[in-house]
Amino acid sequence: MPEAKHIMRPTPYASSDDFRRVFDQDMNSLYLLLFLLTADRDKAEQCFGAGLEDAVEGSNPVFKEWARSWARRVIIINAVRVINPRPMEENGGASSAPVSSNGKTPPVEHVEIAAVLALEPFERFVYAMTVLERYSDQDCSLLLRCARRDVVAARTRAFEQIGSAMASHSKQLPPAGSKKPVSDERRSSLLELLVGQRLATSA
Repeated sequence: MPEAKHIMRPTPYASSDDFRRVFDQDMNSLYLLLFLLTADRDKAEQCFGAGLEDAVEGSNPVFKEWARSWARRVIIINAVRVINPRPMEENGGASSAPVSSNGKTPPVEHVEIAAVLALEPFERFVYAMTVLERYSDQDCSLLLRCARRDVVAARTRAFEQIGSAMASHSKQLPPAGSKKPVSDERRSSLLELLVGQRLATSA
């Protein structure tokens, strides 16, 4: 009886090369997410490198179709470890800590990014995770090791502060008709920059 031949079928799990490919293809999107979470360029780079290492060397198998979302989750977990954002009993509003921006004023179309960077760390994480990354309140509370009510309250404060910043910016704009409006392409929202690119690359 002839010896049975073993047919090698492709594994359904993501390999190290799969994760390296994701980090290479989504580098800008992943870095922007980390910069929003950490509000610091050096820490963002640190978390990016650590996230890549964790994803490549991870012991838990991940299905290939989940590789992209898992990569984003891994860098968020690393950012949580580095920043350790904690809810505050009394939040005094926007953070007074300087943001690493090389002393440059953010461009007009990136005012929303500047508003997010001005949030307190906990509010910043909650906003990025629940609004931009669409994590559930429960999942967010587990990753941040806090109560679900803290997540809900932090998101409310984040919306209020970002809304206030956007309203102040609108008041500073020149009267209608005095200047050619900025095109929709240039005024891409933060949501389009982060979520739009992810959906496009995962299709």
